[in-house]
Amino acid sequence: MTDTIPPSPDPKSTLRAQASRLRGEAASRLGAAAGQALADLAPSLGIAAGSVVAGYWPLGDEIDPLPLMARLARSGCRLALPAVAAPRSALEFRPWGLDRPLEDGPHRTRHPPASAGRVVPDVVLVPLLAFDGRGFRLGYGGGYYDRTLAALRAAGGVVAIGLAFAVQRVASLPLDGWDQPLDMIVTEGGRIALEQA
Repeated sequence: MTDTIPPSPDPKSTLRAQASRLRGEAASRLGAAAGQALADLAPSLGIAAGSVVAGYWPLGDEIDPLPLMARLARSGCRLALPAVAAPRSALEFRPWGLDRPLEDGPHRTRHPPASAGRVVPDVVLVPLLAFDGRGFRLGYGGGYYDRTLAALRAAGGVVAIGLAFAVQRVASLPLDGWDQPLDMIVTEGGRIALEQA
């Protein structure tokens, strides 16, 4: 019997565990006030009335985008939510109003029914576990947002805005070739100035 060398841990997996703990602590400490702080920052984000803004239904201790989405809707934006169309595919976006019903999706998500139709977003609000000063994010590992942003950018462009608690910032993230940078990151403390490449 020969000895085998155990595989090296995936650095992103280790970071996910650490980032999840920090995000949970921030959510417990800041609660709904963090989501309201995002909403208060809406005028500084430069999102034009009439834009299709795809948010997300918050899961667990993710920072709550719903107050921001409500504020953007009042300013004339049209809202959408993502839906998982198939494993390892880009997300599709369905139009949604804050008072419209949702159905359960995979990965504990919530989204409008398929009968709502589809839209192409101008702006995508992106949840995350961690982010760095270059605008890269650490997600859950499924690659849905990376595939989606790549497809939207190839088709003509989109503004990707990461939403996070300030404590989710890390010095730098390990990158894979498919990782898509965010155009902007906003926390309860304000908009993060991203480093120039």
